[in-house]
Amino acid sequence: MSYYEGLPFFLLLVLVLLVAAVLGWMEKPLGQYGFVVSLIFAALIFGGKPESLFYLLLFYGWSMLLIFGYARLRSRQGRKAGVYHAVVLLALLPLVLCKVTPLFHLNIFGFIGISYLNFRVIQILIELYDGVIKEVSFAETTAFLVFFPSFSSGPIDRSRRFGADWSRKLSREAYMELCGRGCWKLLLGAVYKMVLAAAAYKVMGYFETGHIWYQWVVYAYAYGAYLFFDFAGYSLMAVGSSYILGIELPDNFNLPFISKDIREFWDRWHISLSHWFRDFVFTRFVMFSAKKKWFSSRLQRACVGFFVNMGIMGLWHGVSVSYILYGLYHGALLAGTEVYQKKSSFYKKYKAKKWYQAASWFVTMQLVMFGFFLFSGKLVELIG
Repeated sequence: MSYYEGLPFFLLLVLVLLVAAVLGWMEKPLGQYGFVVSLIFAALIFGGKPESLFYLLLFYGWSMLLIFGYARLRSRQGRKAGVYHAVVLLALLPLVLCKVTPLFHLNIFGFIGISYLNFRVIQILIELYDGVIKEVSFAETTAFLVFFPSFSSGPIDRSRRFGADWSRKLSREAYMELCGRGCWKLLLGAVYKMVLAAAAYKVMGYFETGHIWYQWVVYAYAYGAYLFFDFAGYSLMAVGSSYILGIELPDNFNLPFISKDIREFWDRWHISLSHWFRDFVFTRFVMFSAKKKWFSSRLQRACVGFFVNMGIMGLWHGVSVSYILYGLYHGALLAGTEVYQKKSSFYKKYKAKKWYQAASWFVTMQLVMFGFFLFSGKLVELIG
């Protein structure tokens, strides 16, 4: 069994959500129920994989030790940057091992969901350091980490938002409205993933071995459609399931293919990931570099920040040439867009015109599709 794959998972999912709907209709709190069923899913999915289960439990123990150890140090000693940076690096260690060890034919911490679990742990540590989080609860933190709808691939929730939903009790009317929206998202996600993504995948397969430029173009567009419908479908099912469990996970996609520039695209595509990087990587780099006076202008800080932000995001996907180039490519697009929109009199004069917005949309989509082609590894394969 795996998350959102195969008949056994979906049969169990339907049963779990039916019970949740009954409890919600009876105005019972759903937090503890969601916690228990998340543990059941984890036990069933990892129970037959001893190595993955071992690394999952090791990751959980390591992360909880760091979270609660740092929370105690923070309350006693206050903000100490050296301690904070050391703890964050230690928290990143399992993810680094997961990404790097396959290069040496090893698979340390290579269990499903580690990237998204690591984001949750880092977010808690950062907000403890900032003082936004004052204290942590063992049960709530565990529930946040193991919550099954978003366990394997997000969306990436924030602990304070999750905690507010986890501890609340909804009225019957409020729950049924939330449950109805959850059912719609769940069904729409199933159509996206099982019908539209499958169709796009077939088109990809047909053009995958093409050697003519227009076949590469079709492949790039089919791959982009596949990525969207597969991941957006999964995300919709995760969000829909969480709604029925009383947790309002954030949406992950918002019509990305209507974007008129690359900044808007990243505000609509994989939203929980791009906003996580914006808040915890880009913004902090810009603030730190301003404090250290590394650059002479805000524009320079922003441009370098885009390269750092997207370069790290590319590495997060995996230590491969395609992923690294994809990250740097989008860093260059974002930096170029920033310079163009800040400095171009042509942009400032015509940006509100319909013809300009249509042209900007067209150019943006070609840049996005080329990025997908790069991400797929096909371009590196053809060059090689």
